[in-house]
Amino acid sequence: MLFEIILTLAVVIGGILAAIDKWVLEPKRAADAPMPMVMDYARSLFPVLLIVLVLRSFVVEPFRIPSGSMYPTLHIGDFILVNKASYGVKLPVVYTKLIATGEPERGDVVVFRYPVEPDKDYIKRVIGLPGDRISYINKTLMVNGEPVKQQAIGRYETEGSGAVLNGTLELSENLLGIQHNILIDKDRPASDVMEAVVPEGHYFMMGDNRDHSYDSRYWGFVPEENLKGKAFFIWMHFDSGVNGDRIGRSIQ
Repeated sequence: MLFEIILTLAVVIGGILAAIDKWVLEPKRAADAPMPMVMDYARSLFPVLLIVLVLRSFVVEPFRIPSGSMYPTLHIGDFILVNKASYGVKLPVVYTKLIATGEPERGDVVVFRYPVEPDKDYIKRVIGLPGDRISYINKTLMVNGEPVKQQAIGRYETEGSGAVLNGTLELSENLLGIQHNILIDKDRPASDVMEAVVPEGHYFMMGDNRDHSYDSRYWGFVPEENLKGKAFFIWMHFDSGVNGDRIGRSIQ
């Protein structure tokens, strides 16, 4: 969020300075007089900063995955793109919605502002929609009283920072029609949720790495205004080196 504030201020200040120079100072300046350095920078950088702000606020925003809460779907070191128009076109910094473009669907992988500390961005999977009843007991997920089907794949194996998870159980989960893989660590106690009813305008989020994810089971629901966009593409991976196998993958 801090970068967004700085970028927005830079665009506003640069735009004001560029306009002052263009419409006030330039007509009075002698033809051979040099442009003041500040005005030169403002007029040169303003269009670039404006384009970056527009793309980042309304089109796509890049993120880097810093933690293992979304293994096996997303790895530490994945650089991803997020569609900022998935759930509405919003103004930067204040997040006022200008245009409604859609609502989150169950199974979406979403970047959002952490409700407890809005300056932090989290990424999780949408498990519960408004009105849903969510239970998570003994590592079994239930949505509206229906157990979510899971099928064991086998022992999980990976490299890099995620190697600490080797030996956990990888399963294929069918989240009421949405297929994705999750990890279960049998050596860690379950974080049970007896039943949580998702309020209107809120969402229940969980990480795919179920026993190593700090999510709605611990801190509650995510309000709609905190949603930043849907993650859809891995454009780079760097974790003690580039992993070309992960580049170009879509996020399911």
